Amino acid sequence: MTQPASSRSEHIEYAGVGSDYLQQRQLRRGAAGWILLAGLGVAYVISGDFSGWNIGLSYGGWGGLLIAFVLMGLMYTCMVFGLAELSSTLPTAGAGYGFARRALGPLGGYATGMAVLIEYAVAPAAIATFIGGYIEALGLFGMTNSWPIYLATYVIFIGIHLWGVGEALKVMFAITAIAVVALVATVVGLLPGFQPSNLFDIVPDGSVGSSAFLPFGFAGVLASLVYGIWFFLAVEGVPLAAEESSDPKRDMPRGIIAAMMILLVFGALMLILVPGAAGADAMGQTDSPLPDALRAALGGDSVLADFVNYAGLAGLVASFFSIVFAYSRQLFALSRAGYLPRFMSLTSSRRTPWVALIVPGTIGFALAAITGDGGLLIQIAVFGATVSYVLLNLSHIVLRRREPHLERGYLTPGGTVTTGIALVLAVVALIAVFFVDITAALITAAVFALALAYFWFYSRHRLVAAAPEEEFALLAEEEQQLH
Repeated sequence: MTQPASSRSEHIEYAGVGSDYLQQRQLRRGAAGWILLAGLGVAYVISGDFSGWNIGLSYGGWGGLLIAFVLMGLMYTCMVFGLAELSSTLPTAGAGYGFARRALGPLGGYATGMAVLIEYAVAPAAIATFIGGYIEALGLFGMTNSWPIYLATYVIFIGIHLWGVGEALKVMFAITAIAVVALVATVVGLLPGFQPSNLFDIVPDGSVGSSAFLPFGFAGVLASLVYGIWFFLAVEGVPLAAEESSDPKRDMPRGIIAAMMILLVFGALMLILVPGAAGADAMGQTDSPLPDALRAALGGDSVLADFVNYAGLAGLVASFFSIVFAYSRQLFALSRAGYLPRFMSLTSSRRTPWVALIVPGTIGFALAAITGDGGLLIQIAVFGATVSYVLLNLSHIVLRRREPHLERGYLTPGGTVTTGIALVLAVVALIAVFFVDITAALITAAVFALALAYFWFYSRHRLVAAAPEEEFALLAEEEQQLH
């Protein structure tokens, strides 16, 4: 049985499902209040303070990365205010897909969900390579090839998620707290050794606009945007926990905004103090910038450097662990609604989406093991992220214009002007991805195009009207037809 699609739904069709369909796809409600949600937001991103961002120093120098940090920090802050409104208005596990589905229709919703899924499936693979780098820096286990570390990371932390969401979020919160302590310890350790001249020790290459501040010229600023994003990438995943939160209309805005403010402070401190104590040139070349900066500043190995090295693993694990949560919920929602194969949204007796945890985890491990290149994987993740940011900000603007009277639990300061700023900066960031590595961007774009083709030729004829995100959109369409 199918239901006829509305005229605005790109000729989609809804397939009949059994009465137990949604019962087999239940998440555990009430598992997270706003403090846990803020912790989740910080956990998504905190690995970006420990490794990855520093690669931008080798593309744009300190000045280029500083400009990238300011621009991308502005983009994320504006977008987070928009997401706070959207998540209080449409609180479902689909989050970005659900917002765009309501605003842009099924194709726009699916495209947003797939872009988010690419971002969240690949980001843990990048983080796994950095975990391997930190372990090698400590000389643990005599590791010379990190693929066993990647495998152990995926097996252990997906296993904890399979145990249950409440338990997983509490473990994540504890790990994140250790990482925050490590960042504070890094600030204390690096402050005495800070020298402004260290920020500008990269020799200008003579390109257009090059100087001590911008050693690789204006082009370096554009190239640095990808790594400016890494300071904040994935904070937008907080709304994916909507169906598992206690009071999403109240808790979602509090949680995501608090997380963003914390991330801005720590990101700025790392950007200034790490190269300021150990030199921008050296810090652009290392996989473990914080402990290496402490060793440079303190004249060799020290208890503090070793502590930050070990605790830095906690930061990397926190982000890995929480983004696994995010990809599973995005895949769960897309599958539950029929956009992707429905078996991927099955949940266990503990209300965890076990298939949606394992499938992207397997793909991510393969990417990490085959490439071993965190920088390349960052670029792939950022491609998915920037596509989703363009669509998310556009969704906020469209919903404000089309449905001004929709009940909202929170209103974005500045309204569509705020998300308009984020939209423009997201487009610039998307262009920058092609500028940094056009081959990686084109390959990722091809994967994205194949995913869209799957929707167009197959899944749009087999959607599930009972899925919450589809119900929200269909109700809106029916109300508009009545008017």
